[in-house]
Amino acid sequence: MVNLSKEIQQLNNKLDVLRRKRQAAIVRDDKLIVLQFDKEILTLEKRLASIKGQRSRQNGSKAEALKELAFHRPLTKAEQADMGKLKKSVRGLVVVHPLTALGREMGLSEVTGYAPKAF
Repeated sequence: MVNLSKEIQQLNNKLDVLRRKRQAAIVRDDKLIVLQFDKEILTLEKRLASIKGQRSRQNGSKAEALKELAFHRPLTKAEQADMGKLKKSVRGLVVVHPLTALGREMGLSEVTGYAPKAF
């Protein structure tokens, strides 16, 4: 499976380089090269938008699957501190942090655990 985050990062890096080179070509007043960079930048931006859409769809389907689990609740600080023990005691526990892409997609404000049974 392709790591979408790595691919997004690589495309952002390439875009940054192309934009700097384009700016240098503008300073040199090289219109042909500027047009070439514009085309390349446009292609990379389209690819980047496509990958971001793909990631959004994946996170959306993961969020739906988690919301279908029977039980969820925010985790206490003590539970967060000893995550290994908690995961061993609760079968099928999935922990979602609010700062991850999935957590933002779900609109979480606290670290939340999802499981098929109450815990």
